[in-house]
Amino acid sequence: MAEGPKKERLARRKARKRALDVLFEADMRDLPPGQVLVTYLDRIAKPHPEHLGYATTLIEGVAKHLDRIDELIASYAEGWTIDRMPVVDRNLARIAVYELLYEPDVDDPVAITEAVELAKEMSTDDSPRFLNGLLDRIAAFATR
Repeated sequence: MAEGPKKERLARRKARKRALDVLFEADMRDLPPGQVLVTYLDRIAKPHPEHLGYATTLIEGVAKHLDRIDELIASYAEGWTIDRMPVVDRNLARIAVYELLYEPDVDDPVAITEAVELAKEMSTDDSPRFLNGLLDRIAAFATR
């Protein structure tokens, strides 16, 4: 099933971007994502936006499955160790891999496209191509 109407797609994109903010901060500060999420929720205006629920699902899901997600990223990232990846790319990959493996209502092409689109906005010129290849390889593995 695709992501539905445009409003839902935009809400999911905002959720992914918020999840990236929290995971990026947690990664940079070497803190558990759940701890960063709590302080993040305290900092943002109330009432919280509707898409925050999905952002929280992504953050908690990545945190819960981080070892498996990072193992897959490390296995399929040709020529890169996970520690050498730009922090934005590493965390976009984590979100997308979480969606590929654990969110059955998100189609694989949607998870990949969303990561690539966010990389175009927020990372290096090479990041979209790198993430697209990496996530395509992981999606092919996950559907076997």
